[in-house]
Amino acid sequence: MRTGCTVFVVDDEEPICDSIALLLRSVGLSSRTFTDPRRFLEALGPGQAGCVVLDVRMPGMNGLDVQRALNERRCSMPLIFITGHGDVPMAVEAMRNGAFDFLQKPFNDDDLIRRVQKALEQDARDRTRLAQIDETRRRWEALTAREREIAERLVDGAANKVIALDLDISERTVELHRARVMQKMEARSFAQLVQMVLSLRQGPAAP
Repeated sequence: MRTGCTVFVVDDEEPICDSIALLLRSVGLSSRTFTDPRRFLEALGPGQAGCVVLDVRMPGMNGLDVQRALNERRCSMPLIFITGHGDVPMAVEAMRNGAFDFLQKPFNDDDLIRRVQKALEQDARDRTRLAQIDETRRRWEALTAREREIAERLVDGAANKVIALDLDISERTVELHRARVMQKMEARSFAQLVQMVLSLRQGPAAP
């Protein structure tokens, strides 16, 4: 069982929830089931790792409403929508809004397990990337204002000599600042430093 990962199953039909939970348990996956989407949203903590298996058509609050609520929270967990035959247009809209996948009823057990496992792998990759960006930001904020200024100019392609002229400092001073930036950012090469700074500029992908 994946430590800390939970597959949230949200479907207004309790037998379906129970069936999916039993299936997931058979392959060592932890799950929580909800027949009320509002109860699911109330129970969901920040930063939860895992994925969501979500029915599109539910009374009161449908799957698209839940997706919008999760997007507003900037929840990054992948969503797998379960759809009936007539719900395909809704599933297409869900995909446009960032859903990971959708599965049409009646679905094959192995197919569901395969898609859930892929969703969990995607979630793990996303969390690793976000953790790396957070660590890069921490290192960046530890730089002095002058070091950040010079690093920005270097990443934008300015030569040491040009930076020295623009800032009215010696070229040797620029080289010393560059060396300190590389050390503080723990960059093994200038190319890696460029990637770090660009990742900070881009920031996390929007849901």
